[in-house]
Amino acid sequence: MSVDLEKFSKESKSDFPSNKKLKEKLKKTKPKNLDETFHKVHEEVFSEIDCLDCANCCKTTSPIFIQTDIDRLAKNFRMKSSQFIDEYLHRDEDGDYVLNSAPCPFLGADNKCLVYEDRPKACREYPHTDRKNMLGILDLSLKNTLVCPAVLKIFYEIGKDYRK
Repeated sequence: MSVDLEKFSKESKSDFPSNKKLKEKLKKTKPKNLDETFHKVHEEVFSEIDCLDCANCCKTTSPIFIQTDIDRLAKNFRMKSSQFIDEYLHRDEDGDYVLNSAPCPFLGADNKCLVYEDRPKACREYPHTDRKNMLGILDLSLKNTLVCPAVLKIFYEIGKDYRK
């Protein structure tokens, strides 16, 4: 079952103001169990949602590539790291290496990653909703509500307890 990305885009933009308020409330109140809450809801949501039905992250955004990612992927393609950079990457406004284009050139037609075993660290950790110190990455998580249907649902579920 594929995700209706057009519907998701409208819904996520519509929900963004309330999700922003939720983020601000969480930052202000600093709930002690925030990591546990995010992790619990993350597990519940990802038991229902399959990333292969969507791959919107791979279709619309670029991970940050750190040097170890570049070296690993260059080795996979039997090329020098500098060649990999020249072919696939550029530096963004923050000076980070990111993909030249979207969708990701390593995304297959079936939404599977063609370099899955060697994928960048940022891809391995995405959407970051099961990490430690969720309070510290709430801004990133809020942005990800516009990219990932699972993160939008996680915010919705967490908001049930905090939007009172």
